[in-house]
Amino acid sequence: MMLTKSQIRYCLDVIAKMFPNAKGELNHRNPFELLIAVVLSAQSTDAHVNKVTKSLFQKYKRPEDYVRVPLEELEQDIRSIGLYRTKAKNIQKLCKILIEKHQGQVPETKEELMELPGVGRKTANVVVSIAFGQPAIAVDTHVERVSKRLGICRWKDSVWEVEQTLMKKVPKEEWSITHHRLIFFGRYHCKAQSPKCEECPLLSLCREGKKRMKGKKGLEEAKRTTEGA
Repeated sequence: MMLTKSQIRYCLDVIAKMFPNAKGELNHRNPFELLIAVVLSAQSTDAHVNKVTKSLFQKYKRPEDYVRVPLEELEQDIRSIGLYRTKAKNIQKLCKILIEKHQGQVPETKEELMELPGVGRKTANVVVSIAFGQPAIAVDTHVERVSKRLGICRWKDSVWEVEQTLMKKVPKEEWSITHHRLIFFGRYHCKAQSPKCEECPLLSLCREGKKRMKGKKGLEEAKRTTEGA
């Protein structure tokens, strides 16, 4: 069952109360550092990226800095991050494009951002939202998981379809903050492996949560029956 408009509104309000201070957790001082951090964050955690960028952003401050060093040196600087070889290549390529086409500045449109190597729709949405204050919903693994578990979206929906559905069902002025709140809800509460269904205030509306709790109850009853045999 898909949630109704009023049920979605209720879910968003509850999540807002749970995480009133939700925000992007990638450390950065400007749009360029944010872009690099988001590119590095693919298939990695924000906490891990922050550890790497603490020294990385001291060494590299402008696109020109990344272009000047040998690729192997940049690879070593980000070696602890997954897919570091591919990410190093993409970072150097996107920095060259920033220099050649954008005077070393990060473009402010999703379309221009998505022309950069290593920058997909999610990354572009994060950058325009956080760096430039534009309404956007970036669908990462947390946003996708929460949206599907709750029934805001369909299980079979692609990432693009999840984004389009959220854009239709969430008021435009709430897109960016909803993105952050759904991430926090998925990262700290509705986790991939151990969601906190037992204490979730949205359990009565969550199709996945009710299924999990029903399965857990069945296992506990079977265990009691076995122990009593």
